[in-house]
Amino acid sequence: MRVLFEIEDGIANVTINRPERMNAVDPATEEELERIWAEIEADDAIRCVVLTGAGERAFSAGADMKSDSGKSGLEYWASLNPNGFGGIAMRKSLNVPVIARVNGLALGGGMEMVLGCDIVIASQTARFGLPEAKVGRLPLDGGMVMLQRLIPEKIAAGLMLTGRMMSAQDAAAYGLVNAVVPAEKLDEEVQSWAQDIASCAPLSIKAIKATIRKTGHLTPHEARALSMPELITALESEDAKEGVTAFREKRAPQWRGC
Repeated sequence: MRVLFEIEDGIANVTINRPERMNAVDPATEEELERIWAEIEADDAIRCVVLTGAGERAFSAGADMKSDSGKSGLEYWASLNPNGFGGIAMRKSLNVPVIARVNGLALGGGMEMVLGCDIVIASQTARFGLPEAKVGRLPLDGGMVMLQRLIPEKIAAGLMLTGRMMSAQDAAAYGLVNAVVPAEKLDEEVQSWAQDIASCAPLSIKAIKATIRKTGHLTPHEARALSMPELITALESEDAKEGVTAFREKRAPQWRGC
């Protein structure tokens, strides 16, 4: 299988399973990822997603250069996936947090997928880059329009204009990565973050993600005044009452997602 998908205790694990190709994404893999994201969106029992690549060498090397779609550059640009690379780089409809478990190289579309995640945990050996210009291409699937919005513009420009790679440590220093750990501690760290998310009220998590994703272009006052459906649902939920009751009774809350 090109993509492995499993769910355990409310945490979905999505693994690009092409280690022999550095987890590069071909059209069939992209199609499989799109199907999985849609399945996750339809499953209210999923609290968090972990996205990674199989093996130890690469999270994903991006588009599979050996898989020719037959499209010219202009034709590819004209038919871009609105959800971005891997169906996740620019996806707006996924309302649960996605953690990128970056176990190695995240290049081109691989880095674009990282940019689409909410939390990024990287091994000390991880490297990030958008080297499309080196092969006469462009980071069209999210990188060229997202990176400079997430890190300083000059740093983003430097990466894209040279094709250089950024270390996990530098990515963390610029706020692109949440935590950098030794490779042998990567799974433990990712699981800790995922379990912390899964322990929170699911409707609160969805409202927070929606606010972060949908109000970045607004002033704080404009954003606070925005009546988003996710916000209203969380505030009116039984879980909002349960959280306070559980705190007062000194017990773990029992979230129902309603």
